[in-house]
Amino acid sequence: MDSSITIQVANASHIHYAEEICYEMEAAAKIRGTGIAKRSPLYVIEKMQQGKAVIALDGDKFAGFCYIETWTHGEFVANSGLIVKESYRKHGLARLIKQRIFDLSRELYPNAKIFGITTGLAVMKINSELGYKPVTFSELTQDENFWKGCQSCVNYDVLSRTNRKHCLCTGMLYEPNQQSPLPEGGITPPLQMERGLGGEVSKKSKKKKSWKNWEIHLRWLRFKQFVLLKEKTVFSLFF
Repeated sequence: MDSSITIQVANASHIHYAEEICYEMEAAAKIRGTGIAKRSPLYVIEKMQQGKAVIALDGDKFAGFCYIETWTHGEFVANSGLIVKESYRKHGLARLIKQRIFDLSRELYPNAKIFGITTGLAVMKINSELGYKPVTFSELTQDENFWKGCQSCVNYDVLSRTNRKHCLCTGMLYEPNQQSPLPEGGITPPLQMERGLGGEVSKKSKKKKSWKNWEIHLRWLRFKQFVLLKEKTVFSLFF
């Protein structure tokens, strides 16, 4: 990633980026074919003024953003609205933004459970490295205001007809009292060493195991999409 890019806690000096941030969020959601809770520039500005957002800048050019939301009287925290401008993607910036907003969440709400729902495999992988675990939706906040944010998603009917038990998204949760500290250096620690025959250290086996786990998870996501969307088609034939 370009060393000129900085990631910092957003403040009132960044409010002129609010409209561009909202535009990029909406455009990215349309490309993915899924919806996110739509936020107005005023809402983004409020998060900046509260010190509950991080912004990535390349000089004075906007590169990425993410903000913090709280639910159930601060018991749950969500890192929401993650966006990286298209020209800055595929360089690891999303990973660094997630790391910074995660750290900020832990600083502001050290006892809160941090959660998220997503269909993006890349985001799931980053969350896993941070210490999130896949969970059922019943383990997430039941705050009605949070779930109302799903109404703008094209798959909201799937969530509704399954009584919030299933959707194309995967729920992930970080519980501060049940996690071991992150390795020094953040969420991209060196590969753990494994000893092979003759006492030699092998990194390759660790990498293969990691990819195998994510290939299994990807197959599960595809299967879930097939089942839930198939149910959606059958449901529409009768109603």
